Amino acid sequence: MIRVGIGGWVFEPWRGTFYPKGLPHVRELAHASRNVTSIEINSTFYASQKPASFRRWASETPDDFVFSLKGPRYTTHRRVLAEAGSSIERFFASGVLELKHKLGPVLWQLPPTKAFNPDDFTAFLELLPRALDGRPIRHAVEVRHESFMTADYIALLRKHAVAPVLVDSEKHPMIADCTSDFVYARLQRTSEKVKTGYAPAALDAWAKCAEAFAKGATPADLTLLAAAARKSKRDVFIYMISGAKVRAPAAAIAAACGSRWRCRPASRRRPATARCAPRPASCT
Repeated sequence: MIRVGIGGWVFEPWRGTFYPKGLPHVRELAHASRNVTSIEINSTFYASQKPASFRRWASETPDDFVFSLKGPRYTTHRRVLAEAGSSIERFFASGVLELKHKLGPVLWQLPPTKAFNPDDFTAFLELLPRALDGRPIRHAVEVRHESFMTADYIALLRKHAVAPVLVDSEKHPMIADCTSDFVYARLQRTSEKVKTGYAPAALDAWAKCAEAFAKGATPADLTLLAAAARKSKRDVFIYMISGAKVRAPAAAIAAACGSRWRCRPASRRRPATARCAPRPASCT
């Protein structure tokens, strides 16, 4: 399955643009979750959230909706990652499991200054729980230091079935290798000058990549650090995040209902201002 979403849902510039004018703030998550198929929760990166918050978020979203969570910075922004065990335990005990079946991947974002130390990174991966309360837990790691651009990094991720975050950015390296049963992408080149954030041609190119990943293939135009993974179907999570954030919802909606991706079912009606773009001939 391919899911396309945004980062968070509380953003003032979206009010009156993505959110209808006058929409109560308490209804913003309900509105957002019916226009995209996943949301990356970023507030968990900065502070612990209450179990009641996770329960409320789950109750306000469609049954087939999925959240991804950003792991706390207190876990990843430290000199020795191998010492993060207690921080990881506190995070998962904070109530995240209250999302129940709507809990998707957990994103662990390392700072730009964090270099690749194989021993320390291996110890960190071993701290990540594979399952909790009988529920599988997926993990993705976003790195920003060039020292991670090596086949050894990919080998460690594959050993632990952890996904690298594929980042489309001018600032950070892109890692497109597949190492788990899902792909996690953060597209950060949205432009305020383009109504849909990304130009249609760029959205179509990313759509083709997503379809290839979902079918278990490797997109031909993406450079890999290691040998391609065995062909196996994967879930794909794509988030329009950072860049010109004001355009993120438009980019996600355009990607999900235009180009090569099918429109959401009728239960996910878009606002009247959004139109589903016609499928190009290349999709037939």
